[in-house]
Amino acid sequence: MPEQKQTKSVEAFAMVGGKSSLKARLLGSACSGVFELALFHPVDTVAKRLMANQKAYSLSVSNVNAIVFQDAANAGFAAKWRSLFPGVGFAAGYKILQRTYKFGGQPYMKEFINRKCGDDFKNIFGATTGKTMVSAVAGSFMGIGEIILLPLDVLKIKSQTNPEVLKGRGVVDIFMKEGRGLYRGAGWTAARNAPGSFALFGGSAFMHYKVFNLSNTSDASVLQNFAASISGAVASITVAAPLDVIKTRIQNKPFDAPESGVQIIRNLIRDEGFGAFFKGLTPKIIVVGPKLIFSFTVAQTMIAYFEKTL
Repeated sequence: MPEQKQTKSVEAFAMVGGKSSLKARLLGSACSGVFELALFHPVDTVAKRLMANQKAYSLSVSNVNAIVFQDAANAGFAAKWRSLFPGVGFAAGYKILQRTYKFGGQPYMKEFINRKCGDDFKNIFGATTGKTMVSAVAGSFMGIGEIILLPLDVLKIKSQTNPEVLKGRGVVDIFMKEGRGLYRGAGWTAARNAPGSFALFGGSAFMHYKVFNLSNTSDASVLQNFAASISGAVASITVAAPLDVIKTRIQNKPFDAPESGVQIIRNLIRDEGFGAFFKGLTPKIIVVGPKLIFSFTVAQTMIAYFEKTL
């Protein structure tokens, strides 16, 4: 009996890839976080400042310049460029952990769902669409769980959009004094992450399984991963846009003057109109889209590479 139990546990471990697969997924996803941070932190700052802006503005060079570069709006090129790197320490911790957790953990969640109810998905949606749905649902669960990293995301966004509230304060002091306040907006973040991650992994899986007719995503070429990442990223950004605006505005408020999501929605509709739910969407797809496409492509490609070489 003990021998049979041990055999079963070994088989279960093999189903989730074993040690080499664990290393491959952690290394591949961490690489995507490092590369993304190095290349795209200024881009993320631009998008967050556009979404946090609560004034109706015409799309003129002077208006966008003031919103994006803030105090450095009238400074030279070098000062403007430096102004786009606030909170890079918080961003490093958040982004690398986020990508490792999300891109490295989603395959395990997918395998867990397949073991528990994979046949149900297959019976309801068919073989190919069932695999796509499992991938999307697994991504959605991982997106909800991502709120554990919310404090780092909050501090990153405040550094990018409202740095005055962090001036003269150390990290330990902030965590000690703010405590649960760093999880402000957790519900809205989960509500935004669930459909966003569903669309990201579902859109990518649709391309892999339906368009490219692959049976295993690890067999995809770099170009196929790139195309799949475009599909997933555009779908994810668009679906999550309204809740992303609310989340960003909750998180950029001063610690001593919080505002609820419901109040933000009321004010937004009253002062800016329904179109404000998609404020910054076009620049976000143009500017942030490549960031997500890049990191997702790198993660998928590097994970597949490490799985074959480790």
